[in-house]
Amino acid sequence: MRKLGIDYGDTRVGIAITDELGITAQGLETITHNGNDKIVLKRLEELLGMYKIDTFVVGMPINMDGSRAERVEVTEKFIHKLKCKFNNIKIEEIDERLTTVAAHKTMNYLNINKYKKRSIVDTISAVYILETYMKKLENMQ
Repeated sequence: MRKLGIDYGDTRVGIAITDELGITAQGLETITHNGNDKIVLKRLEELLGMYKIDTFVVGMPINMDGSRAERVEVTEKFIHKLKCKFNNIKIEEIDERLTTVAAHKTMNYLNINKYKKRSIVDTISAVYILETYMKKLENMQ
């Protein structure tokens, strides 16, 4: 079964997915929703029809000092919607503190132009969220 990484934002949601063995994470897509979670939930439902997914891994926007960012409450409301709609899918939360920074460093390293960055930063962040979760699982074994 695969895991799906979710970088939830006000306007865009980055999506990443593991391979079938749960060894690697790849960016899948960025969903533009402009605040309408129904668009995100519908797309996640479509992805569940395409892939065998047993876990959603959602990044939690914790501040660098460990305090709860304003976005945490918004993200928790989204997670509640996920739980209501997909009650058979496990939902994990992962501290996403440095994922966006890491995504920007990766894009700078790859010399991606600034216009394309906006459309892929969330997807790359979702990959980092998923990789953080996979390392956490690995360390638990």
